[in-house]
Amino acid sequence: MPLQVSAELPTIFVRKESFERTGLTRSDIDLRFNLTDAEFRIEGSLIAIGPLPSDETVGPLVEYLETKGISYYDDFFELSGNWPEWLSLYVMRA
Repeated sequence: MPLQVSAELPTIFVRKESFERTGLTRSDIDLRFNLTDAEFRIEGSLIAIGPLPSDETVGPLVEYLETKGISYYDDFFELSGNWPEWLSLYVMRA
C-alpha cells in the first residue's frame, strides 16, 4: 500500500533492508530527532521518516544516516514536501 506524503514538510524514505543492515533502530531515530509514532511509518520494504517537524531536521538526519553507512539516493531519499496542497503524492518501493 502506498504511503501518503505531506505537501508541507519533508519526509525521508529509506529502504528497509538498508536500515536493518546497519543496525539502526527506530527508538534511536525517535530519541535523537524527537519524532513521534506518526513520523515513522513502515510499508512493505520502505520506511518513511516524517513528515519531519521542520526543514532544519533534514540536514542532521541525512548526516546521521550517512555516518551509519547508508548512502543517499541508493539507500534513502528526501522529498521536500514543497508542492501545492491540491496535489496528493503517494510513494511505494518499486
